Amino acid sequence: MMFKILALALLAVGLVNGAGEAAAESASAPAEAAPAAAAQPEQEGEPAEPTDNIIDVAEENGFLLLLTALKAADLTDTLKGDGPFTVFAPTDEAFKALGEDALAELLKPENKEKLAGILKYHVVAGKFGSEDLTDGQVVPTLQGESVTETIDSDGTIMVNDATVDPADVPASNGIVHVIDKVLIPPKPDEEVGTIAEVAAATPELSILVDALTAADLVQTLEGDGPFTVFAPTDEAFVKLLAELGVTLEDLVADTEKLKDILLYHVVSGAVKAADLETGPVMTVQGGNVQVTVKDDGTIILNEGTNDATVVIKDVPASNGVVHVISEVLTPPTRRSLRH
Repeated sequence: MMFKILALALLAVGLVNGAGEAAAESASAPAEAAPAAAAQPEQEGEPAEPTDNIIDVAEENGFLLLLTALKAADLTDTLKGDGPFTVFAPTDEAFKALGEDALAELLKPENKEKLAGILKYHVVAGKFGSEDLTDGQVVPTLQGESVTETIDSDGTIMVNDATVDPADVPASNGIVHVIDKVLIPPKPDEEVGTIAEVAAATPELSILVDALTAADLVQTLEGDGPFTVFAPTDEAFVKLLAELGVTLEDLVADTEKLKDILLYHVVSGAVKAADLETGPVMTVQGGNVQVTVKDDGTIILNEGTNDATVVIKDVPASNGVVHVISEVLTPPTRRSLRH
């Protein structure tokens, strides 16, 4: 309405001054500009390049403990740099899972170098979106050691034993993948524990450790080896006990049967996941484990009977390697345990 009043006023003045034609052309000019304004939403719809760097992204998404750790390790400016970087960013819950005392110890000034090593183990030089990651891919980190990517059949991405969710958070100097665990870099070879020690240090394998102790096999798995151990998780043992209708105490009481089962999870030699092929593998127990390697890289042990999936591959030990599995394997002579 104000525009119309102004146009009429200008027109009236123009007529009085004998410039009606010029005033009419001036009044019509805004209407000619309208198409350019209408085209603006199409430009706004184009994806904008991110302007926030990785530290900004962490701040905006509430990664308070990660930011605290980066500051304590003097790495904040590094991740504000040009990059590009790929960062596997543990949530606050992931840091809290380390334990209050352990986290406080890491943040002490005297442990700055150790903390920096752990944090650099979460950073890869270059920008790797989820579409660039492949199952079994080994990626070197700024810390020097590599992380292993695993992609399940449902598309779930894991970095070592940490699950990525969400992936592909954009930043101006790279990309961030959120993970649910803090990644701990492997120790130098001379400091890596034996298979028994690695199992004892892994909370998810506590029942396996109890079983090895009861079967008097701990000393065996502390020996020179090398061995490959398919290590069932606590959840796997709980499922087995439920199927059998027995308690853990009942299972470990029969040490002969228990030892038979446990040795069926041990193979002579250090066999990495990449070296496993579809076919039988002889165990220390004497029976064969049937390995099936799927097209997507998933490894199944005794498909059709135990259906154990290798959920974590290639956990290093000084005397071999450990593959964590989802089910307890039962030797052919013990298959009746499940039926």
